[in-house]
Amino acid sequence: MTGAPHLSLLGTTGLLFEAPGDTTLETQRRIWALARETERWASVREAVPGMNNLMLVFADPPRQLQAFKDRLLATWTAVEPLPYSGRCVDLPVSYGGEGGPHMADVVAHTGLSIDDIVALHAEPTYTVYALGSHPGYCYLGGMDARIATPRRKVPVLKIPGGAVSIGGSQTGVSASAGPSGWNTIGTTDMTFFDVSRTPPALLQPGDSIRFRPMRVLR
Repeated sequence: MTGAPHLSLLGTTGLLFEAPGDTTLETQRRIWALARETERWASVREAVPGMNNLMLVFADPPRQLQAFKDRLLATWTAVEPLPYSGRCVDLPVSYGGEGGPHMADVVAHTGLSIDDIVALHAEPTYTVYALGSHPGYCYLGGMDARIATPRRKVPVLKIPGGAVSIGGSQTGVSASAGPSGWNTIGTTDMTFFDVSRTPPALLQPGDSIRFRPMRVLR
């Protein structure tokens, strides 16, 4: 891995660690390992993995900040990728139609047919890299680069929960209704966040998703 991590303070309450290079599964597994190590430190209240980064929330701000940073960088160098292997969830998806209003935009950008886009989108097993954006939302790794589509220039003010979308080189499923700048190509009835469950989020980092086409509408 080339380059050096970037560290930035979040006021006096925390610190953001950003790994060098592109986001890969191996890098993300090292982020998970770093989170597991640092959450045991006395000065850390919470370690929150993100996409290619880790947010550390301080229990008490370290008195020797440079020593803390040096320890963090040394730990990053030493940790081995954490081979999380969680459960795999199959998601039934209805592609296109009213539930996939931006499928035509993905077709126009990629030059692929709807059937090709659905096949390429549903082929991989996607690893949950991190949770964020809103409760229950999963950042996924593994999408085929051939269906990568830039985020929308004008965000949509509201998409429903269960919207399956593509944004740049990533895909994801909205866990609740809200605004989005991604291209929605389908929908699922799966519930990703429920306060009555323990834990309330359906999936955790290290779990995986497989999209299962149930219908393809044109």
